[in-house]
Amino acid sequence: MKTTFTARHFDASKELHQYAEDAVQKLDQFYDRILTCDIVLQPVPDDENPQQAELNVKVPQKLINAKEQASSYEQAINMVIENVARQLKKYKSKTLNKR
Repeated sequence: MKTTFTARHFDASKELHQYAEDAVQKLDQFYDRILTCDIVLQPVPDDENPQQAELNVKVPQKLINAKEQASSYEQAINMVIENVARQLKKYKSKTLNKR
């Protein structure tokens, strides 16, 4: 799986970058045919949840997208990974039922 990491409007630490990459690798256990994965982190003008994580996961014939906001980038990454994992499970069950 090819992974890209983007930090918009701020400089991400190496630890945050590594954390995001490691979290995305866990998606392989839900669906092993992921083509690409784009991680986008950015601050948003929200006082309670100022950090946003967006994940675009390309699988055959579909693009799975999720956005989550939280008080820290790590929390937002965890929430967006859970969201995409749920979508991947649904996608996998639908594609298996078509065969």
